Amino acid sequence: MEDFVPWLIDFMRSIDPIARTLIAGLAVLLETSVLIGLVVPGDTVVLVASIGITSPGEAAAMIVAVLVGALIGESIGFGLGRWIGPHIRASWVGRRVGEKNWVRAERYLARRGGIAIFLSRFLPVLHSLVPLTVGMSHFSYRRFLAWTAPACLLWATAYVSITSLAAGSFDELADKVHYAGYIFVGIIAVFLLAVFLGKKLLQRMESRHLEAEEAESDADVKD
Repeated sequence: MEDFVPWLIDFMRSIDPIARTLIAGLAVLLETSVLIGLVVPGDTVVLVASIGITSPGEAAAMIVAVLVGALIGESIGFGLGRWIGPHIRASWVGRRVGEKNWVRAERYLARRGGIAIFLSRFLPVLHSLVPLTVGMSHFSYRRFLAWTAPACLLWATAYVSITSLAAGSFDELADKVHYAGYIFVGIIAVFLLAVFLGKKLLQRMESRHLEAEEAESDADVKD
C-alpha cells in the first residue's frame, strides 16, 4: 500500500493536466448520455483523474469539465428523447432496459416533477433514463436544465474536491508518518461508502413512494 499509493499519485500527475481534465469530462459526457451510463463508469474516471490534481486551479478546471460534460450528456439524452424517444424505448437497447424501468421513470417524473430530475443524478438506472423521459414529456429544456445543473454541480464538486483533498493530505503526511497511504485510501473508502449508502437510502425512499403510487394506480384500474 505504501508503494502503490505514491506510485498512483505520481502516475496521474505525470499525465498532462489538460488531457486528464478532458478525459474526465468526456467520460462523464458518455456516462450521462443515452443509456451509456449503464456501462461507462464515469464516477470512477473522475475519481482517478482527480488524484492528480495539484492546485486549486486544476481542481476548478476539473469541476468545470465534469459539469460541462454531464450537462452535454444529459442534454443529448433530453434531445434524443424529444426527437426519437419512443424509437429508443422500442429498440433492442430500450427493451434490455426493461419496460418496467421506463414506466417507473415516467411515474417518477410525473409525481416529483423537477425534484425527480435533480435526484435522478444520484439514483442508479434512473440517472440514465430520466433525461430521455423528460425529453418525451411536456418539460421544456430550460426547466430541465434548471433542475439538473445544480445536481451535476453538487456531484462534480463532491467527487473532485474530496479526492484532490485526499491526495493533498497524502503529500503533507508522506514524510511524517509511515501509514500515509492508508490514510489516503481510508479517506477515499469513507467517501465512497458514504456515497453508496446515501444512494441506497435515497433509492429506497424513492422506491417506496413509487411502489405506493403503483399500488394506488393498480387499485384504481381494478375499481
